[in-house]
Amino acid sequence: MQIQDVKLAVVGLGYVGLPLAVEFGKKRPVLGFDINMRRVAELKEGRDHTLEVDPGELARATHLEFTHEAEHLARANVFIVTVPTPIDQYKQPDLTPLIRASETIGKVLKRGDIVIYESTVYPGATEEVCVPVLESISGLRFNEDFFAGYSPERINPGDKAHRVSTIKKVTSGSTPEVAGLIDELYGEIIVAGTHKAPSIRVAEAAKVIENTQRDVNIALINELALIFNKLGIDTQAVLEAAGTKWNFLPFRPGLVGGHCIGVDPYYLTHKAQSIGYHPEIILAGRRLNDSMGGYVVSQLVKAMTKRSIQVQGSRVLVMGLTFKENCPDLRNTRVVDIVRELGEYNIEVDVHDPWVDPEEAVREYGITPVANPAQGAYDGIIIAVAHHQFAAMGVGAIRALGKPEHVLYDLKYVLAAQEADIRL
Repeated sequence: MQIQDVKLAVVGLGYVGLPLAVEFGKKRPVLGFDINMRRVAELKEGRDHTLEVDPGELARATHLEFTHEAEHLARANVFIVTVPTPIDQYKQPDLTPLIRASETIGKVLKRGDIVIYESTVYPGATEEVCVPVLESISGLRFNEDFFAGYSPERINPGDKAHRVSTIKKVTSGSTPEVAGLIDELYGEIIVAGTHKAPSIRVAEAAKVIENTQRDVNIALINELALIFNKLGIDTQAVLEAAGTKWNFLPFRPGLVGGHCIGVDPYYLTHKAQSIGYHPEIILAGRRLNDSMGGYVVSQLVKAMTKRSIQVQGSRVLVMGLTFKENCPDLRNTRVVDIVRELGEYNIEVDVHDPWVDPEEAVREYGITPVANPAQGAYDGIIIAVAHHQFAAMGVGAIRALGKPEHVLYDLKYVLAAQEADIRL
């Protein structure tokens, strides 16, 4: 296959797939496929509820067509799979969306076709899990009748500076020729350039360690915060001082959620354990980061108790629900850990987040956000996400939401040190 022969389809139109489809759709015909009919309908109307692509960008993708009908995929000969790869309740990889997408593509796969995966997986998953599904459904033989590639996504939700086209792209293919074609294809839209990995397994491993590295580093800073809090030292002040050295890494403490950092390490540890190796550092970092919601609540409860505020039956406002600031993404948000832990103390919890879709919050977590928190109503206030709206409110407006005697916990350093009662 030559680059001019490529007929492209993007399977999965979420935070990763849509920006990719839009960029390609500015250059060449692209079929964007998603099983969610509501998602396809809104995109056809020029709207993106994830806010990753604005209406103007969608309009400029003049070669992009949307569909939820799987049979339309038969038109394509190159498929890019961008479906979620979450973890289950036991923190094990859930490859169900990836397998289902592979089954869908397998039904229309033809000789000479190429299937490229972008979803985060453990090293070997593409060839050990996805390819056998494609072979079984299509009846075709891998690397004889059809081919595969892997090019890990590097989307950063809510980031308007680092976009899909401006982030260097790792590419790979199941044969040298296919790897070259895939690299050339992505080169059409990635102005930052590409890096062609020597194998699919190398590309998979590169992706999974990117966020594992960040997770371990944040775990270290979280542990330092626990130590400094016991010593009565302001963690942010310490980090600012240490940051004056040129090679100090600027990580900050906090909750670690989202679709990548809080998930990807479990893919790597799963694979490591399957080959008989127990990863000590990675899992220790995960345990510490997963415990931070409980630690935040324990600090708040202690502070309330010291001020003789009755904890049981009290009312606490949690400001922010998304996994990061200034985006509507609720995937794997660890703010829910705070909400649930507060509930264990029989505390009445209100959650306020101007970025979230209330229906999605109810559907995903059973949480109904409040649109307008009541003035003077709360015994405790936790700034859990650093949305710009919260920073713009200022300490006066935020404290006005509390009762005359209340505790203000600034988890994200939105306020100055002296303005909050507790900081992580």
